[in-house]
Amino acid sequence: MVTSLGCFKVYLLIQIVFSKTLMDTRTATAELGWTANPPSGWEEVSGYDENLNTIRTYQVCNVFEPNQNNWLLTTFINRHGAHRIYTEMRFTVRDCSSLPNVPGSCKETFNLYYYETDSVIATKKSAFWTEAPYLKVDTIAADESFSQVDFGGRLMKVNTEVRSFGPLNRNGFYLAFQDYGACMSLLSVRVFFKKCPRAESTSLVIARGTCIPNAEEVDVPIKLYCNGDGEWMVPIGRCTCKAGYEPENNMACKACPAGMFKAHQGTGVCTQCPPNSRSTSEAAAICTCRNGYYRSDFDPSEVACTSVPSGPRNVISIVNETSIILEWHPPRDTGGRDDVTYNIVCKKCRSDRRSCSRCDDNVEFVPRQLGLTGTRVFISNLWAHTPYTFDIQAVNGVSNKSPFPPQHASVNITTNQAAPSTVLIMHQVSATMRSITLSWPQPEQPNGIILDYEIRYYENEYNSSMAKSQTNTARIDGLRPGMVYVVQVRARTVAGYGKYSGKMCFQTLTDDDYKSELREQLPLIAGSAAAGVVFIVSLVAISIVCSRKRAYSKEAVYSDKLQHYSTGRGSPGMKIYIDPFTYEDPNEAVREFAKEIDVSFVKIEEVIGAGEFGEVYKGRLKLPGKREIYVAIKTLKAGYSEKQRRDFLSEASIMGQFDHPNIIRLEGVVTKSRPVMIITEFMENGALDSFLRQNDGQFTVIQLVGMLRGIAAGMKYLAEMNYVHRDLAARNILVNSNLVCKVSDFGLSRYLQDDTSDPTYTSSLGGKIPVRWTAPEAIAYRKFTSASDVWSYGIVMWEVMSFGERPYWDMSNQDVINAIEQDYRLPPPMDCPAALHQLMLDCWQKDRNTRPRFAEIVNTLDKMIRNPASLKTVATITAVPSQPLLDRSIPDFTAFTSVEDWLSAIKMNQYRDSFLTAGFTSLQLVAQMTSESFITCKATCLHPKAPSHSSFASLCRPVCLHNLFVLWKFPQVPCICHTIYSSVSCIFTLSSVSTFLEFTNKLPASNQISEKFESINWGVSHIVPFIQRFTTTLPISIQDSCSD
Repeated sequence: MVTSLGCFKVYLLIQIVFSKTLMDTRTATAELGWTANPPSGWEEVSGYDENLNTIRTYQVCNVFEPNQNNWLLTTFINRHGAHRIYTEMRFTVRDCSSLPNVPGSCKETFNLYYYETDSVIATKKSAFWTEAPYLKVDTIAADESFSQVDFGGRLMKVNTEVRSFGPLNRNGFYLAFQDYGACMSLLSVRVFFKKCPRAESTSLVIARGTCIPNAEEVDVPIKLYCNGDGEWMVPIGRCTCKAGYEPENNMACKACPAGMFKAHQGTGVCTQCPPNSRSTSEAAAICTCRNGYYRSDFDPSEVACTSVPSGPRNVISIVNETSIILEWHPPRDTGGRDDVTYNIVCKKCRSDRRSCSRCDDNVEFVPRQLGLTGTRVFISNLWAHTPYTFDIQAVNGVSNKSPFPPQHASVNITTNQAAPSTVLIMHQVSATMRSITLSWPQPEQPNGIILDYEIRYYENEYNSSMAKSQTNTARIDGLRPGMVYVVQVRARTVAGYGKYSGKMCFQTLTDDDYKSELREQLPLIAGSAAAGVVFIVSLVAISIVCSRKRAYSKEAVYSDKLQHYSTGRGSPGMKIYIDPFTYEDPNEAVREFAKEIDVSFVKIEEVIGAGEFGEVYKGRLKLPGKREIYVAIKTLKAGYSEKQRRDFLSEASIMGQFDHPNIIRLEGVVTKSRPVMIITEFMENGALDSFLRQNDGQFTVIQLVGMLRGIAAGMKYLAEMNYVHRDLAARNILVNSNLVCKVSDFGLSRYLQDDTSDPTYTSSLGGKIPVRWTAPEAIAYRKFTSASDVWSYGIVMWEVMSFGERPYWDMSNQDVINAIEQDYRLPPPMDCPAALHQLMLDCWQKDRNTRPRFAEIVNTLDKMIRNPASLKTVATITAVPSQPLLDRSIPDFTAFTSVEDWLSAIKMNQYRDSFLTAGFTSLQLVAQMTSESFITCKATCLHPKAPSHSSFASLCRPVCLHNLFVLWKFPQVPCICHTIYSSVSCIFTLSSVSTFLEFTNKLPASNQISEKFESINWGVSHIVPFIQRFTTTLPISIQDSCSD
């Protein structure tokens, strides 16, 4: 290119330079696979560059630990004929001053080395950096470093440095990066060489140098280069004083005197020996520890020597049946170190503790047995009722250097009694056509005093029976001839039952076997009897009489017990529900009653609800060899406790025992992955109460009775299994696409113990009870039975026939309790058949023994379905009803002729003088009360010394009965009667709005009432919603007075 400047011509020669990349980490899509030493130093991670591109990087940040020497070695790089290599490094470095409490060893630089070789000689397993002479290229410093603030703001300060080295003669080379205390990330490394056309070669001559005595070369040999022009190039390499020597005037290296040392080569000076160490000669590179003090293999020579710790203090033990918790305080003397850990030595001892042996290998320590950093350990899988000794050792980093055993604290404990181990084998002592006599050895680990044994036997696994024995023998009666029975036995201590033994089979005798055995034994029996008669007739007679009495008495007691434990209330052969909480390990109940499903077979689709423990999902289940089905999936939310997990899975243990078309079916559980799941069949129409509200009036009476029949059938099945639901309500009934109703939600259910003829469950005090659905004895005494489930079923019937209306409407729970105690009952829903309402009333009998059983309810509903004509008579509420929400003991008010009789009948005789003083001497005058006189009555009713609110309701009931026009005539009365309605409403004495209107036509001010009704679009025929709407249309002033 030629440029003209006046009379001069300037020639610019531009030489084109090409570059060829040998390695670029920015293009890597997999792990780089470089070698780091030590492994805790450099770490390969995936990250992002300043343009948010994914890159593979190496980072190191051990700034809080002194004397860092972390190496990072690349893979072998072929030089492809290049003589000089260029390395471009992009990296970030943390500002040391921004790190809190960082030691002075923090750096902001690192070193770059290379090693030239003809072949690949470095692997991850070889300590190559300790064997090969690396050549240092340069110490790399950052132009910019980032701080905490920068990092929080995501401001990346990337440094880019390029270094070159050469000439190279071998086939390739390695690059090495040395960190000695920086906090940095190596974002990318690019290795390349430049290629210039027609480049001129320049020959160099190397001149080697030597160090002065007691000095050594640093990193690379010292040398100078002489170029072709005879000029010395920049010197390479340097010398520093070796360990044990310090520089003197930068001209010599002087030995460290006694008592001082210098640990490493360099320009540093000698220093005093650290505490608890000494040096007795000159040129010491390390000071040796005094007696009783040590350095660990990882302690630098610059640190003080330390000693072993003293023993732990104040050991506390919390003992259980097969586990123990140990806690202690740290030792007073840590030996001058902060790396104290603890080891637990477990020894099992004889009862007299004269000898002990090492604990079994299956004993578990949480978090671990050795190297504990905390002062607490949980030890499990111990033997129950067994003496143990635990030594808690305190150790630190130099304990292995000491010739003495670690200091420790000991604690002697004896574990509590626990459930016994499994009975290993059973033997058949004898058998008849109807019985089998068995014996078995005591469990290998009794874990306490054996109280009794429970025997489970069955022909069919789904129809098992139970028996109990006080000894390790038992006779099982009531069996069928020639049948094979599966028998299992388990022992019980005060801590509970152990696990059942393995299943063993025993067979009763057939008729032929029994006769054959009898024929074989007949001669022996006859001979023995004859000998007995000849020799000791009198003695045998006396013995027979006495022993028969004792045997009969003992056998009768035993037979009673056997019958008691084997029959229960269910039908013969009926499967009996087993409470999962009776298992020593509740997980065993889950494994026994619920099928484990691989989570890969489950597909979650959408959330359909939320439960007590987590979300409920709709999903699909595809088991091998079966078609895919829709399922409901209950999940256990994260962060659960072991108790929550146990309670969550208990429902599966309960549900898995049931098999009935009107009981929700358990498909299985997922416990081996997270989240834990309970999988049941999917019910398309959801909960019954909401389903009915959405389809109000859409079903016929027969359809509704069919739903009720399904629910009753499911409850009959549960009752026969001796199972109490305790939370039977329409919200806990699920409906599928075919309108089949199934009982669900077994969270409140409990097992019926077979201890009495009327089994009950006593709930814990303060337990939550669904008051509107619960029988009065369950509310008052916390007694739950199948009879209390029948009461709840009556409420479910009312919910179904009212299309999901809330029982007792907006009455408070306490008002509901008060009403039930006073024998009030719900009225029949609109258009409810009289037969169904009568069945409801039967379910609501106060005496639980008079309520029908579920089997009787099913039969009754079946008769209704077969005879639909019985459902045509609709229940009504007469002016003087006998039952619906009215005290059955209150007589017919229209039969009274005086106020005194009326007040006496409603147990309000104490207000007789108030009425007489006010001039109301007859019911006719009461019906013609003025505003002022009624206010006087109201003041009397609401007097602080007056009876409870429900008693006031009883006072006002006849007033509303005979004079409902007051609701319109006097503004104060609607407030009062509306309040009464919230508890035990007087207005239920009228069956419908039409009845009310007919009645008001006979009253004063009927024209005003009619005008009021015409101004409101009622659209209702039932009295309850009528009154609800009527009270909401009162003037604002009256509503305000009510709220006051």
